[in-house]
Amino acid sequence: MKVSDYNQSPKETYDTPTRKIASFEKPAENIDFSVVNSFGEEWKKFHQFSDSEINKLGSEYFDIIDDKIINKNTYGIDIGCGTGRFTKYLADKIGFMEVVDPSEALFTANQLLSDVDNVRLSMASTDNIPFNDETFDFGMSIGVLHHIPNTGKALADCVKKIKIGGYFYIYLYYSLENRGMLFKALLSIVTMIRYVVSRLPMRLKKFVCDLIAIVLYMPMVLLGRFMKKIGLTKLAEKLPLSGYQNYTFFIIRNDALDRFGTTLEQRFSRAEITDMMVNAGLEDIRISNGIPYWHAIGRRRV
Repeated sequence: MKVSDYNQSPKETYDTPTRKIASFEKPAENIDFSVVNSFGEEWKKFHQFSDSEINKLGSEYFDIIDDKIINKNTYGIDIGCGTGRFTKYLADKIGFMEVVDPSEALFTANQLLSDVDNVRLSMASTDNIPFNDETFDFGMSIGVLHHIPNTGKALADCVKKIKIGGYFYIYLYYSLENRGMLFKALLSIVTMIRYVVSRLPMRLKKFVCDLIAIVLYMPMVLLGRFMKKIGLTKLAEKLPLSGYQNYTFFIIRNDALDRFGTTLEQRFSRAEITDMMVNAGLEDIRISNGIPYWHAIGRRRV
């Protein structure tokens, strides 16, 4: 497996104790810099994931990945890496991973991946991924592209970097099309709250999102855990926020800031995600029926 060179010169290079990080020009066409900066601040706060938390997340997100897709011969790219936790999960399963993010979260990822040798970190956006088209065997973008103004274009820009026959994995927020009116009404309320919270000063926003985790998330999560203990598992799984019942409070706080702290959030139905993946050049698309909704993988067609 050959690791590719950059297809352009970096705008700037940062020296860190563990590795050099190249930074590339970020065009303004399909990026909201206020959102990028907000996530950079978020990941500075939430970066100390334990191995057990990472393994728990990885087992849920990568249930549709097998060793045909990722193995020691796989050259991959993680686009919008955040803290780098998903690359950390895959590091001992993959040959080499390029880790890309447009925000200062990249420096947080560098800390988490400090003991991982088979990665390289680059600061860049989906508009300017610094590698030639058809370079990678596998690519992924997890919980990122729904925060980009034109999600379909961003997905197509990512898929172009995948070799013919290679795979691209994506996770996008779902539009609750498989839920009832109660869930959709709750989403409308959440959206209104998010509109206010996401525009607060960063320090106040972090504080408010911690309160949301305590006051809104935890009562529902604890109720679900109790119901499971007394044998009402199926009923517990129908509760709002049921996906958090097995997560630590740290991850719940992180997700509260993730969901309420951004000014730009788009949601898509299963059918819409399928259409975007097809339009981006993918086929043999598989969408998991499990939490989180929806995560999917497709193969780059000729």
